[in-house]
Amino acid sequence: MKFQLLAAAAALLVGFAGAAEAHGPTRQKTTQSIEINAAPDKVWTVIGNFQDMSWLPPVEKTEGSGGNDKDATRTLTLKGGATVKEQLTKYDADTKTYAYRITEVDVKVLPVTNYSSHISVKGEGDKSTVTWQGAFYRGFPNNDPPPELSDEAAIKAVNELYQAGLASVKEKVEKGS
Repeated sequence: MKFQLLAAAAALLVGFAGAAEAHGPTRQKTTQSIEINAAPDKVWTVIGNFQDMSWLPPVEKTEGSGGNDKDATRTLTLKGGATVKEQLTKYDADTKTYAYRITEVDVKVLPVTNYSSHISVKGEGDKSTVTWQGAFYRGFPNNDPPPELSDEAAIKAVNELYQAGLASVKEKVEKGS
């Protein structure tokens, strides 16, 4: 009996060790910020409407419903025709912040799954900082992802998207367009 208990315990430990080695993807996080020479209210006017993402370069059209209310939705049509569906999870105009999640995207368009994001504007006088944070899993849910769906590819794609968007907001606000 004692031998059987020891054998069972050893088998259990081996099973846990194997499970630890084959854990799958981990949640990735990224944060990008940009300083803008404009008052926070002016910056918020450009990015504060969940139903308008015209400031993001790849976006050709935004359609949605629910305004800036929690659970509002939007569909972004990208240049080239791909779409991304998103849902607003938090909105606070007083603190100039909102959060949303992607509900549907082809990993060939953005190599991520379970994506959530948070955008905020802070500052004083004629100086603002826009911060865009994201958390997500890579586009391939299992071990040994192909390079285009790896953690590195997901982080690179999101960072490039954030950098392009933030640069666009800066240019739009500072030029007054």
